[in-house]
Amino acid sequence: QVQLVESGGGLVQTGGSLRLSCAASVNDFMTNTMGWLRQAPGKEREFVAAISSSGYTDYADAVKGRFSISRDNAKITIYLEMNSVKPDDTALYYCVADPAFRKVASNNPTYWGRGTQVTVSS
Repeated sequence: QVQLVESGGGLVQTGGSLRLSCAASVNDFMTNTMGWLRQAPGKEREFVAAISSSGYTDYADAVKGRFSISRDNAKITIYLEMNSVKPDDTALYYCVADPAFRKVASNNPTYWGRGTQVTVSS
C-alpha cells in the first residue's frame, strides 16, 4: 500500500510561518510526483504545490512567493514551508502522490494522506 502521513499542522498567526511534513512509503517515493492539496470548509479542494521525482516544482498562484515545496530522498519525506500565512490559508492540507505530474497539478492525484489541519488566526 501507498502510505502518506502528514504532520506539522497547527495554529499560526497571520504573517507567521509553518512547516508541514509528509512521510511517504519507500517503494513509491522515488518514482512519484508528490504534492500538497488543501480544502477549506465550504470550498472545493485546491491545488497548492507539486514536486516531481527530479525536483521540478509548481505552485498555485495564491501561494507563489510564500510557500516552498521540497523533498528529501534520504528521509523519504516531502515538506511544505509556509511563510507569510494568511487567514485564507486555513484549510485541511493533504499530502498526495501520483506517477504523473499532471495528475497532481490538476488536482486529481491517485494517492492521498489523511490530512493535517492548518489554522491561521488574525
